[in-house]
Amino acid sequence: MMLLLIVSVIVLLIVLNVPVAYAMLAGVAIYFIVNPSFMNETLTQRVVSGVESFPLLGIVFFITAGVLMNYTGITKRMLVFAKLVTGHLTGGLAKVNVLLSVLMGGLSGSNVADAAMQSKIVVPEMVKKGYAPGFSAALTATSSLITPILPPGIALILYGYVGNVSIGDLFIAGIIPGFLLAAILLVYVHFAAKKRGFEQEKNPFPSFKQVAIASKDALLALLLPILIIGGIRLGMFGPTEAGAVAVLYALVIGLFIYREMTFKDLVSAAKESVQIIATVMIIIAAGTAFGWMLTLEQVPQQLASAMTTSVEQPLAFLVLLLVFLLIVGMFIEGNVMLIILTPIFMPMLETYGIDPVHFGIFFILCLSIGTITPPIGTIMFTTASITKVKIETFIKEVIPFWLLLIGLTLIIIFIPALSLWLPSVLS
Repeated sequence: MMLLLIVSVIVLLIVLNVPVAYAMLAGVAIYFIVNPSFMNETLTQRVVSGVESFPLLGIVFFITAGVLMNYTGITKRMLVFAKLVTGHLTGGLAKVNVLLSVLMGGLSGSNVADAAMQSKIVVPEMVKKGYAPGFSAALTATSSLITPILPPGIALILYGYVGNVSIGDLFIAGIIPGFLLAAILLVYVHFAAKKRGFEQEKNPFPSFKQVAIASKDALLALLLPILIIGGIRLGMFGPTEAGAVAVLYALVIGLFIYREMTFKDLVSAAKESVQIIATVMIIIAAGTAFGWMLTLEQVPQQLASAMTTSVEQPLAFLVLLLVFLLIVGMFIEGNVMLIILTPIFMPMLETYGIDPVHFGIFFILCLSIGTITPPIGTIMFTTASITKVKIETFIKEVIPFWLLLIGLTLIIIFIPALSLWLPSVLS
């Protein structure tokens, strides 16, 4: 009855448009206040303990590095490079959109940052070239989902931290699925652009000199993901330290090589980073307290027992979980679900013999689909608000992308090697 009351309070507050993190804190506060076994200070201790972790510094560093990319000229050079590589093809700007997400995925680690950046920079250019605004917004939202899967995706760090899974292995495991998603999107936008008559006027085929210059400008940025993965695999630093290296790398490029970052830009980047980090950390803190409460009430153990009794096959379990996550993801923010559900699912993985690294890629992809799904989808609202596209228009245009994402998720379920082959080779 107590859990039912708490969940009801949380749902009511969310319906009243209270941010999910604060709604969860209110629900957990009721549990601690009513339960005589705990002092009132226990809630504060649980909340603070949720963000008192060295691995979480990786999130702080990579968010900061991603923001710095936009102020140092790195993002601009990435865009020029992407335009030269794909701009002359059918659906060139749509392919630029996808390729830029791949390039930025290795830098920012944040799908919200990627979606916001592309909504401001790429979507207006797509609309000028004849693309439907709804299609442009839906593609931008979907292509941004490449970012949390590729290293150094913040979702990978968060899952590794909560589930006690090697973050280095998760980084490597996300490479093939991330590139596979990009390839699927490139094929789809090619035929969509041809069928709907988007971008009739193509850019001229680039000369070798143009490609060489653009590659030289983008090379320093393109080296960062290689530096991060290589440094981790060679034991030079861990995933958390890699974030600090990324920040230092971005600063050196911006201040001393490209020389485009001013002191005012540095202050603006710091403010923007703090705002994003604070939002993420509040969610982590609230989710940790809520997860601790569920553990005390034996919810994970009971759910695990019920699930393993009714479902015997690992593949059936993952498919059932896919349906569950798609439904729940419509109503709860992805990071919150990651924090709450990871401790619940981890005992089940051992029972079914599912590799936690493989499960992590599957889990994060499922949660990512929820970010472009109404009514809560954070990426959906981010892209729609910046591009001024109506939500109903966005939903109509995003349906084919949902089907592609669900198809990719099923492929990852049935072919674990897509996630596990590269970590096994590089380990």
